[in-house]
Amino acid sequence: MPPILCRYFFVTAILLFFSMLQTVSAVDDRILMPSPPTIVATSYILEDFDSHEVIVEKNADKKLSPASLTKIMTAYVVFKEIKNGKLNLEDKVTVTENAWRMPGSRMFIEVGTQVTVENLLKGLIIQSGNDASVALAEHIAVTEENFVILMNEEAIRLKLTNTHFENSMGLPTENHYTTAKDLVTLTRALITDFPEYYAWESQKEFTYNKITQRNRNRLLWKDNTVDGVKTGHTDEAGYCMVASAKRDNMRLIAVVMGTKSESARATESQSLLNYGFRFYETHRLYQAQQSLKEIRIWKGEHEKLKLGVEKDIYITIAKRYYENLKIETKIDKRIIAPVIKGHPHGTITISLKGEVIKKTPLVALVSIAEGGIFRRLYDQLLQLINQLLE
Repeated sequence: MPPILCRYFFVTAILLFFSMLQTVSAVDDRILMPSPPTIVATSYILEDFDSHEVIVEKNADKKLSPASLTKIMTAYVVFKEIKNGKLNLEDKVTVTENAWRMPGSRMFIEVGTQVTVENLLKGLIIQSGNDASVALAEHIAVTEENFVILMNEEAIRLKLTNTHFENSMGLPTENHYTTAKDLVTLTRALITDFPEYYAWESQKEFTYNKITQRNRNRLLWKDNTVDGVKTGHTDEAGYCMVASAKRDNMRLIAVVMGTKSESARATESQSLLNYGFRFYETHRLYQAQQSLKEIRIWKGEHEKLKLGVEKDIYITIAKRYYENLKIETKIDKRIIAPVIKGHPHGTITISLKGEVIKKTPLVALVSIAEGGIFRRLYDQLLQLINQLLE
């Protein structure tokens, strides 16, 4: 073979080799994940409870009729009344004819009887009783209309920006709507704020007035890690479900809205949960109020300032990629007293494969007042010397 041809093949081989290396490097920079399951629903979302990170979603901000998923907010308001000391589980509620006449699912309370708040709550949560919902609403706020005002106030406080209620049960009306995303936020608040009552969400059946009804959440029988939350159905809303499950130290919340049947909403919810637990993991990187950095502070009554994060910092990432995380910390230069607790003085940036996945402020964990005149003068002199040296 002529020498010039040999050189040609040699150069070509080298170029191909480096091209292959670049291709491998490009692949290595990607996070390789199986595709999420195909979910047949109008809207759905799968979100991690701790990190608030969305794993899968479709039309999650679409306003839809929530049917009995409304009762998650109804229960939340009742729990808050109990927590604030305005209501007790043992309180007796007199059943009005209005509550007794409610259509749809019922716990079968009778006009004029007195039922405890606890029994009504179980009838609301486990049996999805519309009669229980209205009985509680009337007892707390005299009328259901007044109770709905409380529901919408809580929606505003919880920043459910695409939610509005017009009744406590979920009967469809034009301005009664929410979204899959808002339902995740509401469910997280319910679990966080009222863990002692959340356990009722996993109760499989409840007997009242000698009538036993089963919880409509089929996943409670299929998956022992599922511990709530609520199902709903109307012709307008279709079959809906909010499901939450905890496996090891990871909790996920799945919402499906607008499926075709009871079995479909359970199957689709299970598919979302299984996908999330199988392919993702959640880590707590930093604990709230824990000192992460101790830095020099100038002209203060103390020389050192502790920095940390206000809330626990969680991340949800694809499994097997934890070692690829990169964390960069930046701290403000020359922090001068006074310093107020909670005020940011730096940032923590968390990246995975070159993509920023979370950025959070580093804040002062304590307040530090301005030092005395001699401390301020001494630090001023030191700063001048440092500036000259720099």
